[in-house]
Amino acid sequence: MTVSTTQAIQMTEVGAADLLRLVELPLAEPGAGEVLIRQTAIGINYVDVYHRQGRYAVPLPAVLGVEAAGVVEAVGSADTGFTVGQRVAYASFPPGAYAGHRVMPAARVVALPDGVDDRTAAAGLFAGLTAHYLIHRLYPAKGGETVLFHAAAGGVGLIAGQWLKSLGVRTIGTVGSAGKVALARDHGYDEVLVLGRDDVPARVRALTQGKGVPAVFDSIGKDTIDLSLDSLAPHGMLVSFGSASGPVPPLSVEDLRARGSLQVAAPTFGTYMANRSDITTSAAALFAAIAAGTIRIEVGGVYPLAEAARAHADLEGRRTTGSLLLIP
Repeated sequence: MTVSTTQAIQMTEVGAADLLRLVELPLAEPGAGEVLIRQTAIGINYVDVYHRQGRYAVPLPAVLGVEAAGVVEAVGSADTGFTVGQRVAYASFPPGAYAGHRVMPAARVVALPDGVDDRTAAAGLFAGLTAHYLIHRLYPAKGGETVLFHAAAGGVGLIAGQWLKSLGVRTIGTVGSAGKVALARDHGYDEVLVLGRDDVPARVRALTQGKGVPAVFDSIGKDTIDLSLDSLAPHGMLVSFGSASGPVPPLSVEDLRARGSLQVAAPTFGTYMANRSDITTSAAALFAAIAAGTIRIEVGGVYPLAEAARAHADLEGRRTTGSLLLIP
């Protein structure tokens, strides 16, 4: 064991970004089935904001973060499947990634291939696994379809746009400002609408000969829920996988029926990545797509670990694009 403590970003109460503090915490040795990782890059995801705000409860005091890449420094037993010095990454609950070192269950960790560097892995694994389950498992998108994807310039949106393009799916994306249109187009979106400027349902119907789309992927929540429902074709599916603008108001089953036999899916990363096979299958697909050039990971901002609060403020203020990283 080379270290007994590690620097980490901790919160002792829920609330604003400035509650995040850099502290020194004790570090346990890895037990059976665990590995100690020296982390070289840490991904920031909107779920971290939900944890910090208290929207998703975590025991306090808490270290945030569900994604990182690094190097194995120690293994707790011979059956982990990993060796000291091996490059690895993870995207997994519970939180605890905002740290220089972390002990992780080996079953939640994946090996990194030579063609995927640490920063790419830390920036793209959580978003990439999310995009994979959304468009390959939850709603298997088919060539020739047209779908609507909100937050097209975000971490998940940029990966999904490229993946959908490779499947022959026509994509309509939404972004929060005109300055993000070009980025979304550059990552596979055929049409890009600006929230607050464009009449999204009207434009979607104009682009689909009045039919609407069979699926809408919505991680924004409160501000876009009506736009999403109004953009769906009969029998269409709303995939509500986040609520960056606030919780989605209660939906009426009778309203969904009246709108055209609509369906709603409310997935979580944890349930779709519950088993090791879920993680390894999706990660292998993501790494293969990166290696093939089908997907490139957009790193929109890099912050020192000590500046996690600034990173959160930028993310909440919608001043960012792509994925954000913390560097220990």
